[in-house]
Amino acid sequence: MPAKTVIAQHPALRDDIGDLETRRPLPAAGLEQLDPFLFLNHHGPQTYPPSNGGLPFGPHPHRGFETVTFILDGELAHRDSAGHESVIKKGGVQWMTAGSGLVHAEVSPEDFLRDGGPLEILQLWVNLPGRLKMTRPRYTGVQESQIPALTCDDGRVTVHLIAGSWGGRSGPVPTLTGVFMSTLDFKKGGKAGFGSLAGRQVFLYPVRGKVKVAGAAVAAESLVELDLAGDTLEIEAQSDALVVFGHAEPIGEPVVAHGPFVMNTRQQILDAIGDYQAGLFDHVRA
Repeated sequence: MPAKTVIAQHPALRDDIGDLETRRPLPAAGLEQLDPFLFLNHHGPQTYPPSNGGLPFGPHPHRGFETVTFILDGELAHRDSAGHESVIKKGGVQWMTAGSGLVHAEVSPEDFLRDGGPLEILQLWVNLPGRLKMTRPRYTGVQESQIPALTCDDGRVTVHLIAGSWGGRSGPVPTLTGVFMSTLDFKKGGKAGFGSLAGRQVFLYPVRGKVKVAGAAVAAESLVELDLAGDTLEIEAQSDALVVFGHAEPIGEPVVAHGPFVMNTRQQILDAIGDYQAGLFDHVRA
Protein backbone atom coordinates (compact mmCIF):
# COMPACT_ATOMS: atom_id res chain seq x y z
CA MET A 1 0.00 0.00 0.00
CA PRO A 2 1.34 3.51 -0.79
CA ALA A 3 2.40 5.65 2.14
CA LYS A 4 1.09 9.13 2.73
CA THR A 5 3.47 12.00 1.96
CA VAL A 6 3.87 15.41 3.57
CA ILE A 7 2.56 18.25 1.40
CA ALA A 8 3.30 21.15 3.74
CA GLN A 9 3.85 22.18 7.34
CA HIS A 10 1.99 25.11 8.89
CA PRO A 11 3.62 26.61 12.01
CA ALA A 12 1.28 27.92 14.69
CA LEU A 13 1.26 31.72 14.89
CA ARG A 14 0.93 33.64 18.15
CA ASP A 15 -2.46 35.32 18.66
CA ASP A 16 -3.04 35.88 22.37
CA ILE A 17 -6.55 36.33 23.77
CA GLY A 18 -6.14 38.79 26.63
CA ASP A 19 -3.65 37.23 29.04
CA LEU A 20 -4.22 33.75 27.59
CA GLU A 21 -1.21 32.72 25.51
CA THR A 22 -2.57 31.37 22.23
CA ARG A 23 -1.09 29.96 19.03
CA ARG A 24 -3.06 29.01 15.93
CA PRO A 25 -1.87 26.75 13.07
CA LEU A 26 -5.30 26.46 11.40
CA PRO A 27 -6.49 28.31 9.42
CA ALA A 28 -3.11 29.29 8.00
CA ALA A 29 -1.82 31.26 5.06
CA GLY A 30 -2.78 29.23 2.02
CA LEU A 31 -4.80 26.74 4.08
CA GLU A 32 -8.35 27.79 4.93
CA GLN A 33 -9.30 24.33 6.17
CA LEU A 34 -8.13 20.73 6.23
CA ASP A 35 -11.57 19.34 5.37
CA PRO A 36 -13.31 18.50 7.68
CA PHE A 37 -10.92 20.08 10.23
CA LEU A 38 -11.53 23.83 10.39
CA PHE A 39 -9.71 25.51 13.24
CA LEU A 40 -7.22 24.84 16.04
CA ASN A 41 -6.32 27.04 19.00
CA HIS A 42 -3.41 26.04 21.24
CA HIS A 43 -3.74 27.81 24.61
CA GLY A 44 -0.71 27.83 26.91
CA PRO A 45 1.29 26.24 28.37
CA GLN A 46 1.34 28.86 31.08
CA THR A 47 0.87 29.14 34.82
CA TYR A 48 -1.86 31.30 36.33
CA PRO A 49 -1.27 33.00 39.70
CA PRO A 50 -3.68 32.75 42.64
CA SER A 51 -6.76 34.99 42.43
CA ASN A 52 -6.73 35.00 38.63
CA GLY A 53 -9.44 35.78 36.09
CA GLY A 54 -9.27 32.36 34.45
CA LEU A 55 -10.32 31.51 30.93
CA PRO A 56 -12.18 34.25 29.00
CA PHE A 57 -14.72 32.05 27.21
CA GLY A 58 -18.01 33.07 28.79
CA PRO A 59 -21.38 32.26 27.19
CA HIS A 60 -21.26 32.25 23.38
CA PRO A 61 -23.23 30.50 20.61
CA HIS A 62 -22.32 27.84 18.02
CA ARG A 63 -24.11 26.14 15.15
CA GLY A 64 -23.17 23.68 12.40
CA PHE A 65 -20.00 21.96 13.67
CA GLU A 66 -18.30 20.21 16.60
CA THR A 67 -15.68 21.30 19.11
CA VAL A 68 -13.08 18.88 20.47
CA THR A 69 -11.25 20.24 23.52
CA PHE A 70 -8.11 18.55 24.89
CA ILE A 71 -7.23 19.49 28.48
CA LEU A 72 -3.50 18.80 28.49
CA ASP A 73 -2.97 20.54 31.83
CA GLY A 74 -5.22 22.27 34.34
CA GLU A 75 -8.99 21.88 34.24
CA LEU A 76 -11.99 23.24 32.37
CA ALA A 77 -15.62 23.78 33.41
CA HIS A 78 -18.31 23.41 30.73
CA ARG A 79 -21.98 24.37 30.85
CA ASP A 80 -24.38 24.71 27.92
CA SER A 81 -27.98 25.55 27.11
CA ALA A 82 -28.79 21.91 26.31
CA GLY A 83 -28.26 21.07 29.99
CA HIS A 84 -24.78 19.55 29.84
CA GLU A 85 -22.34 20.40 32.62
CA SER A 86 -18.95 19.04 33.68
CA VAL A 87 -15.49 19.83 34.98
CA ILE A 88 -12.82 17.98 32.98
CA LYS A 89 -9.34 17.71 34.42
CA LYS A 90 -5.85 17.12 33.03
CA GLY A 91 -5.75 14.41 30.37
CA GLY A 92 -9.48 14.55 29.66
CA VAL A 93 -11.42 15.59 26.55
CA GLN A 94 -14.68 17.38 25.80
CA TRP A 95 -16.52 16.64 22.52
CA MET A 96 -19.46 18.95 21.85
CA THR A 97 -21.76 18.77 18.83
CA ALA A 98 -23.24 22.24 18.44
CA GLY A 99 -25.55 21.02 15.67
CA SER A 100 -28.71 23.14 15.40
CA GLY A 101 -27.37 25.58 17.96
CA LEU A 102 -26.56 26.10 21.61
CA VAL A 103 -24.89 28.55 23.93
CA HIS A 104 -22.02 27.31 26.06
CA ALA A 105 -19.42 28.61 28.47
CA GLU A 106 -15.89 27.24 28.90
CA VAL A 107 -14.41 28.75 32.03
CA SER A 108 -12.03 27.98 34.87
CA PRO A 109 -13.52 26.28 37.97
CA GLU A 110 -13.65 28.21 41.24
CA ASP A 111 -10.68 26.38 42.78
CA PHE A 112 -8.50 27.28 39.77
CA LEU A 113 -9.58 30.94 40.02
CA ARG A 114 -8.64 30.87 43.70
CA ASP A 115 -5.41 28.85 43.61
CA GLY A 116 -4.11 29.24 40.05
CA GLY A 117 -1.89 26.63 38.45
CA PRO A 118 -0.64 25.32 35.09
CA LEU A 119 -2.89 25.39 32.04
CA GLU A 120 -2.62 24.01 28.50
CA ILE A 121 -5.67 23.41 26.31
CA LEU A 122 -6.23 22.68 22.64
CA GLN A 123 -9.55 23.29 20.88
CA LEU A 124 -10.24 21.80 17.46
CA TRP A 125 -13.29 22.57 15.32
CA VAL A 126 -14.60 19.71 13.17
CA ASN A 127 -17.12 20.48 10.43
CA LEU A 128 -20.42 18.66 10.00
CA PRO A 129 -21.94 17.81 6.59
CA GLY A 130 -25.05 19.71 5.54
CA ARG A 131 -27.32 16.80 6.46
CA LEU A 132 -26.14 16.99 10.08
CA LYS A 133 -25.71 20.71 10.64
CA MET A 134 -29.13 20.99 12.27
CA THR A 135 -28.81 17.79 14.30
CA ARG A 136 -29.71 17.87 17.98
CA PRO A 137 -26.84 19.21 20.15
CA ARG A 138 -24.92 16.66 22.19
CA TYR A 139 -21.93 16.56 24.52
CA THR A 140 -19.51 13.97 25.85
CA GLY A 141 -16.97 14.77 28.54
CA VAL A 142 -14.41 12.12 29.49
CA GLN A 143 -11.70 12.12 32.12
CA GLU A 144 -8.23 10.70 31.48
CA SER A 145 -9.13 7.47 33.32
CA GLN A 146 -11.95 6.81 30.82
CA ILE A 147 -9.67 7.00 27.75
CA PRO A 148 -7.98 3.70 26.78
CA ALA A 149 -4.17 3.96 26.87
CA LEU A 150 -2.77 1.40 24.41
CA THR A 151 0.95 0.81 24.06
CA CYS A 152 3.02 -0.28 21.07
CA ASP A 153 6.67 -0.45 20.00
CA ASP A 154 7.73 -2.15 23.26
CA GLY A 155 6.04 0.52 25.35
CA ARG A 156 7.73 3.47 23.68
CA VAL A 157 4.42 4.77 22.28
CA THR A 158 1.10 5.17 24.10
CA VAL A 159 -2.05 5.74 22.04
CA HIS A 160 -4.74 7.53 24.05
CA LEU A 161 -7.80 6.46 22.07
CA ILE A 162 -10.52 9.12 22.21
CA ALA A 163 -12.77 8.24 19.25
CA GLY A 164 -12.75 5.43 16.70
CA SER A 165 -11.09 2.01 16.87
CA TRP A 166 -7.47 0.87 17.07
CA GLY A 167 -5.72 -2.21 18.38
CA GLY A 168 -9.01 -4.00 18.98
CA ARG A 169 -10.33 -1.25 21.26
CA SER A 170 -12.77 1.64 20.78
CA GLY A 171 -12.60 5.13 22.18
CA PRO A 172 -15.27 6.36 24.63
CA VAL A 173 -16.56 9.20 22.42
CA PRO A 174 -19.16 8.22 19.79
CA THR A 175 -19.03 10.37 16.66
CA LEU A 176 -21.60 11.17 14.00
CA THR A 177 -19.20 11.03 11.05
CA GLY A 178 -16.65 8.32 11.90
CA VAL A 179 -13.89 10.66 13.05
CA PHE A 180 -10.84 8.93 14.57
CA MET A 181 -9.13 10.97 17.28
CA SER A 182 -6.23 10.27 19.64
CA THR A 183 -3.22 11.72 21.38
CA LEU A 184 0.11 9.93 21.06
CA ASP A 185 2.76 9.95 23.80
CA PHE A 186 6.21 9.06 22.42
CA LYS A 187 9.43 8.24 24.14
CA LYS A 188 12.51 9.12 22.08
CA GLY A 189 12.93 6.62 19.23
CA GLY A 190 9.35 5.33 19.44
CA LYS A 191 7.51 4.54 16.21
CA ALA A 192 3.79 4.20 15.49
CA GLY A 193 2.22 3.07 12.23
CA PHE A 194 -1.35 3.52 11.00
CA GLY A 195 -3.19 2.09 8.00
CA SER A 196 -6.49 2.19 6.09
CA LEU A 197 -6.03 5.93 5.56
CA ALA A 198 -6.62 6.14 1.79
CA GLY A 199 -9.09 8.92 1.04
CA ARG A 200 -9.08 10.12 4.65
CA GLN A 201 -7.87 13.51 5.78
CA VAL A 202 -5.22 13.25 8.50
CA PHE A 203 -5.02 15.79 11.31
CA LEU A 204 -1.53 15.71 12.86
CA TYR A 205 -0.20 18.34 15.26
CA PRO A 206 2.91 17.79 17.44
CA VAL A 207 2.24 19.65 20.67
CA ARG A 208 5.80 19.22 21.89
CA GLY A 209 8.92 17.34 20.89
CA LYS A 210 10.43 16.54 17.50
CA VAL A 211 9.03 13.84 15.23
CA LYS A 212 9.42 12.50 11.73
CA VAL A 213 6.17 12.14 9.79
CA ALA A 214 6.37 10.00 6.66
CA GLY A 215 10.14 10.53 6.85
CA ALA A 216 9.96 14.34 7.05
CA ALA A 217 11.24 16.15 10.15
CA VAL A 218 8.50 18.15 11.88
CA ALA A 219 8.94 20.61 14.73
CA ALA A 220 6.50 21.06 17.58
CA GLU A 221 3.54 23.38 17.05
CA SER A 222 3.35 22.80 13.30
CA LEU A 223 0.27 21.36 11.61
CA VAL A 224 1.22 18.68 9.07
CA GLU A 225 -0.68 18.59 5.77
CA LEU A 226 -0.65 15.15 4.11
CA ASP A 227 -1.93 13.82 0.80
CA LEU A 228 -5.28 12.04 0.60
CA ALA A 229 -4.25 9.12 -1.61
CA GLY A 230 -1.75 7.36 0.65
CA ASP A 231 -2.97 4.48 2.79
CA THR A 232 -0.31 4.14 5.50
CA LEU A 233 1.56 6.52 7.79
CA GLU A 234 4.51 6.17 10.14
CA ILE A 235 5.41 8.61 12.89
CA GLU A 236 8.81 8.39 14.58
CA ALA A 237 9.88 10.41 17.61
CA GLN A 238 13.31 12.05 17.62
CA SER A 239 12.72 13.16 21.22
CA ASP A 240 10.02 12.60 23.81
CA ALA A 241 6.91 14.01 22.14
CA LEU A 242 3.16 14.51 22.35
CA VAL A 243 1.15 14.45 19.10
CA VAL A 244 -2.54 14.97 18.37
CA PHE A 245 -3.45 12.49 15.62
CA GLY A 246 -6.82 12.05 13.97
CA HIS A 247 -8.38 11.35 10.59
CA ALA A 248 -11.77 11.65 8.91
CA GLU A 249 -13.59 11.50 5.59
CA PRO A 250 -13.52 14.87 3.78
CA ILE A 251 -16.97 16.41 3.42
CA GLY A 252 -16.38 18.22 0.13
CA GLU A 253 -19.13 20.83 0.61
CA PRO A 254 -19.07 24.65 0.57
CA VAL A 255 -18.03 26.19 3.88
CA VAL A 256 -19.43 29.56 4.89
CA ALA A 257 -18.19 30.64 8.31
CA HIS A 258 -19.06 33.71 10.32
CA GLY A 259 -17.72 33.93 13.86
CA PRO A 260 -19.19 31.03 15.84
CA PHE A 261 -21.36 29.67 13.00
CA VAL A 262 -20.24 27.30 10.21
CA MET A 263 -22.80 26.54 7.51
CA ASN A 264 -23.01 25.83 3.76
CA THR A 265 -24.57 29.10 2.53
CA ARG A 266 -24.68 32.78 3.43
CA GLN A 267 -28.43 32.56 3.97
CA GLN A 268 -27.92 29.81 6.55
CA ILE A 269 -25.51 32.10 8.40
CA LEU A 270 -28.10 34.89 8.41
CA ASP A 271 -30.67 32.38 9.69
CA ALA A 272 -28.30 31.34 12.50
CA ILE A 273 -27.71 34.95 13.53
CA GLY A 274 -31.45 35.64 13.49
CA ASP A 275 -32.25 32.52 15.52
CA TYR A 276 -29.63 33.40 18.11
CA GLN A 277 -30.79 37.00 18.39
CA ALA A 278 -34.37 35.74 18.80
CA GLY A 279 -33.28 33.66 21.80
CA LEU A 280 -33.83 30.31 20.10
CA PHE A 281 -30.46 28.98 21.30
CA ASP A 282 -31.43 29.74 24.91
CA HIS A 283 -28.85 31.06 27.36
CA VAL A 284 -26.42 29.75 29.94
CA ARG A 285 -24.73 31.24 33.00
CA ALA A 286 -20.92 31.37 33.02
